[in-house]
Amino acid sequence: MAFYETTFLARPDISSQAVEKLTHDISSVITENGGKVLKTEYWGLRTLAYLVKKNRKAHYSHIGFSAPHEVVKKLEKSLRYNEDVLRSAIISVEAVDKKPSPLIDDREKAGEEAN
Repeated sequence: MAFYETTFLARPDISSQAVEKLTHDISSVITENGGKVLKTEYWGLRTLAYLVKKNRKAHYSHIGFSAPHEVVKKLEKSLRYNEDVLRSAIISVEAVDKKPSPLIDDREKAGEEAN
């Protein structure tokens, strides 16, 4: 099985709990079709560089997984037709890094410095 990472942007007017449910639903699409979720991260509500579907902010979520190529097609379709997803990208990677992403590390360091 190949390794993939997907990052998607969710509408800013939904709650972070709704984004967690959306992430869980997307992970279910992967696992139900023979894939394996290796990593999930919620990057928070962030300001966008430009308007996306008339939104200035979006919830960022990231999933690393291994799956056959057919699963990627089903996942793309699921993301495309979900009303809460503004944008998404799925890329093929050599391996999924299980360490927290640099974005998460920077937020944790900033939180430690504030204390």
